[in-house]
Amino acid sequence: MDTFDYSKFQSKPAFSSPAFLPIPVEMPLKISRDRTPLKIGVPKETAFQEMRIPLTPGSVGVLVANGHLVYVEHNAGVGSNFPDNAYSEVGAVICYTQEQLYTSADIIVKIEPLTSKEIEFLQPRKIIISALNMGTTQREYIQALIDKNITAIAFEFMQSEDGSLPIVRMISEIAGIASIQIAAELLSRNTQGNGLLLGGITGVPPARVTIIGAGNVGINAARTALGMGAFVRVFDSEVHMLRRLEHELGQKVFTCITQQDYIAEAIKNSDVVIGAIHKGGQRTPHIVTEEMVSSMDNGSVIIDVSIDQGGCIETSEPTNHARPTFIKHGVIHYCVPNITSRVARTASAAISNILGPLILKIGNAGGITRVIAQDSTIRRGLYIYLRHITQRSLATHIGSEYKDIDLLIATNI
Repeated sequence: MDTFDYSKFQSKPAFSSPAFLPIPVEMPLKISRDRTPLKIGVPKETAFQEMRIPLTPGSVGVLVANGHLVYVEHNAGVGSNFPDNAYSEVGAVICYTQEQLYTSADIIVKIEPLTSKEIEFLQPRKIIISALNMGTTQREYIQALIDKNITAIAFEFMQSEDGSLPIVRMISEIAGIASIQIAAELLSRNTQGNGLLLGGITGVPPARVTIIGAGNVGINAARTALGMGAFVRVFDSEVHMLRRLEHELGQKVFTCITQQDYIAEAIKNSDVVIGAIHKGGQRTPHIVTEEMVSSMDNGSVIIDVSIDQGGCIETSEPTNHARPTFIKHGVIHYCVPNITSRVARTASAAISNILGPLILKIGNAGGITRVIAQDSTIRRGLYIYLRHITQRSLATHIGSEYKDIDLLIATNI
């Protein structure tokens, strides 16, 4: 009788050894065919004492990893402590002339508005992302961009879904915090201050800080001053702004409407005054008069953060980082318009955290036309598109015509 071979019917042995375990294999990420590789240019800022840069090496590395080309001008990041090799190591191309950068890039990302020389280098049909500084914008500047059919996006117009202005808010937070840190330094006798420690100590009262304006600068100045132990008073013309400030701080503070008699009394008894009034596209009114300033003690400090819009304190005059202060009526005045350049690395990182993802959206959407239709933050930031001004306030400011962006998008689809 033949022997039956049962081995043919035995089940295969289970995987009992790591050598037989299936090894997962990474599948390549499928990139959308609509995705457009971008050529992004980051020129060196030429504005006086502007040390910030809009994209940090970290953000540039992310853009390069996503298939985009980034051109960075030689020494563009030095003011923020980002040397050229920090950019080249993450894949950026270092350009040694502005002309090379402007002719290579399709998207120019800056902090300050373009200069007349930079506009000459700018090629037609390119994209600009930068601040506009509408208060100082001239009709000729806008017309030069229109003539080259530039698509222009401004920091100060970009608005999130919740109605906030992300970059404006971020810069305001930094300015508010920095204003108190500067005030604490200037109170020292080494800088001709009155020698007070901002927060005081046990048995010695703290410095008295008065903040004019309850916006984002005022909120962050108040939070920082309170955190250092100072006595804080906040004035604003709107009750709802004062309520918002207390809600943001999570505690009750001394708040008051900006009536002249109340302000005069508070200023007279202040060691530090922070001017934090902001009027979009307008000159700030003088809330604090010269007479009020003259009533302050010698060695007191004024930080007028509103100086880039003219200042809300009558005795304020623009200064710079090289000579940031002057003394009038015995009071130290700090009136540097670009206060956040004092902490350029932090400011650059904050701006880059917002701009980096926005630029990625442009590439992922397949170009600026599609992303404008899809992304409200970028769409609201537009001020020139298809040779038209798309911001009513800007058109009014320079006495020109305005086109609704939604209509332009509809006719361009």
